[in-house]
Amino acid sequence: MKKILLWILAIVVAICVAVALIWSGEIATLRSVRSVDGNHYLYQMEYKAAYDLDDVVAKDIDENPELLDYIISRIGKGIPIKMKSAQVADENGELETFNCTSFQAGKADGDGFWYGRNYDYYKNPTMVTISRPKKGYSSIAVSDMSHFGYSLDKIPTSFMTKVSCLAAVYAPVDGINEKGLCTSIMALPKQASQQATDKHDVGTTIIMRLWLDRCSTVEEALALLETVDVRHDATVGSGYHYMVADANGDCAVVEFDKEDGWKTMIVRKDPEAEYMLVTNHLLSEKYYTTEPDIAVGNPHSKSWWRYETATAYLDGHNGKLTLEEAQECLAQVHWKDLLWEDGTVEDTQYSNVYDQKNITLSLRNWNTYETTNFFSLGQ
Repeated sequence: MKKILLWILAIVVAICVAVALIWSGEIATLRSVRSVDGNHYLYQMEYKAAYDLDDVVAKDIDENPELLDYIISRIGKGIPIKMKSAQVADENGELETFNCTSFQAGKADGDGFWYGRNYDYYKNPTMVTISRPKKGYSSIAVSDMSHFGYSLDKIPTSFMTKVSCLAAVYAPVDGINEKGLCTSIMALPKQASQQATDKHDVGTTIIMRLWLDRCSTVEEALALLETVDVRHDATVGSGYHYMVADANGDCAVVEFDKEDGWKTMIVRKDPEAEYMLVTNHLLSEKYYTTEPDIAVGNPHSKSWWRYETATAYLDGHNGKLTLEEAQECLAQVHWKDLLWEDGTVEDTQYSNVYDQKNITLSLRNWNTYETTNFFSLGQ
């Protein structure tokens, strides 16, 4: 009997050792997941597991279900794990309420640049992910946790319920890397890029992860963009454009031409301008209009009003802001308890201001403007 117990103990120990070796990075990552200052809808995680962007690109993963399947296979290493997105399209197959504002502006003291960003969507928990890849730049990235299955009713309160947090590294919606490069995404109804050349395909958020991991300047980000096809998940309906800005003050908005094979359109920051701004309508000369037009943007989200309001604020400060003024610019165009026709309610899930010189993030969650949470790569 004693020998049997010893054999059982040995097997259990062997299994534990194997698990520790195979999932050491994932286990260390999950152990780092914690709520920020006791806020159960704001989380921080240090991603310590391996991930291979070359493999993602080589597999031409361009739809959300494909990406989730890939993530599950990477995490599970052959063991089935359940994970799904909590996002649901409306009756038209679109996510019409995903609306955002982003800008780059100079610092009031002239020492660097701010990158501001409102993420307007349903009330969902938020994840701040710090990653330090072996091949690439370290970064701070922010994710909407509904993209990988969380909601107000499902939050990572135990080790097992934290497993889906491992998907966050593949799903940034904005971020900054150690070189001061920032990027963010804004929705465009019926603008889902379907680029189709002989290049490898990348999906909606993977292009941003590539920029954060591999690019230090806007020029490098645009050069990388030329090596892949960006394809947004057509089943969602909504498309996107991106802002990317570097610590030198260079900034660009990346858009796609639905009338010409989804060719990339780049809008560059005027070298003489102190700031650049984008909301939820196209800025490219071919489509740009000062009047709300459903063909090129989202009038329902007041995209043009937000653009004009933020422009007026930035102009009023000559495009140079303090941190508090950068936060106020975002506050001028935020949503709070916005009721839509279908009964859903939208808020500004978070307002971020990135310091592109000092590589920090100042985050205010859910319009709680009396509280700012600070993050840095040194944490």
